[in-house]
Amino acid sequence: MKLHVFFTKKYLLVRLLIFQSAGYAILLFLITGDEVFDFPHTVFGQMATPVNWAEIYIESGYILVLAIFSVTFTWYLIRRLKFFDGLIPICSFCKKIREKNNWISLEEYVSNHSEAMLSHGLCPECKELHYPKLIKK
Repeated sequence: MKLHVFFTKKYLLVRLLIFQSAGYAILLFLITGDEVFDFPHTVFGQMATPVNWAEIYIESGYILVLAIFSVTFTWYLIRRLKFFDGLIPICSFCKKIREKNNWISLEEYVSNHSEAMLSHGLCPECKELHYPKLIKK
């Protein structure tokens, strides 16, 4: 049995912001850990260096500014995304969609609820069904 997961805009936004924030938190931990635990000395046997708190604060400040900018920009972009979600009542014959109490064309519905632009074409089956004389030539 296959489990279907519906990704709503809110779900996507929360997940992205959690992962992005976790990445910046790990980066802050690594920068602080490098100064406090002196990774070059501990791991590679290099000469020990004293903890430089000013460097920690400056580098952490850079990372926090970048994180705020990045998370805010991600939030802004996700908020601009348009999703089709939920049930969309559609006529099984003419394919019009019920919106409130009005029935509108599929093209109008997509144009109203997304930034997609539709164009018309003719599939091979419809071409054969509706324009058989064009195929015979």
